[in-house]
Amino acid sequence: MDIDGKTAIVTGAASGLGAATARALAKSGARVAVLDRDAGKGEGVAEEIGGAFFACDVADAKGAERAVAAAVDALGVPYVLVNCAGIGTAGRIVGREGPMALDAFEKVISVNLVGSFNMMRLVADRMQGVEPGADGQRGVIISTASVAAFEGQIGQAAYAASKGGIVSLTLPAAREFARFGVRVLAIAPGLFSTPLLEGLPEEVQASLGAAIPHPARLGRPEEFAQMVLAMIANDYLNGEVVRLDGALRMQPK
Repeated sequence: MDIDGKTAIVTGAASGLGAATARALAKSGARVAVLDRDAGKGEGVAEEIGGAFFACDVADAKGAERAVAAAVDALGVPYVLVNCAGIGTAGRIVGREGPMALDAFEKVISVNLVGSFNMMRLVADRMQGVEPGADGQRGVIISTASVAAFEGQIGQAAYAASKGGIVSLTLPAAREFARFGVRVLAIAPGLFSTPLLEGLPEEVQASLGAAIPHPARLGRPEEFAQMVLAMIANDYLNGEVVRLDGALRMQPK
């Protein structure tokens, strides 16, 4: 699919992987809707790329519905959705102070998995009505999983479960949406230089990077964005989860 002149929605687009993706899509000619809870940073990204910002909590059904409707009114029906919104809360299932608080687990599942599903259902519904292109293409939906979905470490139970849900959601959604020409994919990034990791001491970041086989460094958000563009461009890629991790395989801890 050629994204030039088409509308794309990116969640979690105020920073990190989402911001890099929004920039790459805009550079490729897309009209980009920047969705995030952080209005200050989100508006800054939107202004930088000539897009539009819409405040959105992806896990809130009515709020996300309003944000999608506003984006459609302002920019047109989207041909692309990239789900980058997410949180990562570490904690053992049973720690020194007892079992993990259930609401802590529920929050990660709600934002990462339910939020991705929420945006998928709302945007796919809109995509049904767009003019089909080559091969009957009407849209592409890309969600962000993680290598933790496959090799979750100790303390990552909630995060790994949420990302594993995204992995498992990808194929059935692709099969369902095939009837109206919408492809569904996911990227499972490894260790990337995002605000979460950038807050760690430099020696810790260097140690993490050294554990990656090749190239021995943290991934760059721009490399995630490049994968998004490649997925959009390749009309035959569907129902797949692509690891983007420099051949990293996470150890238990």
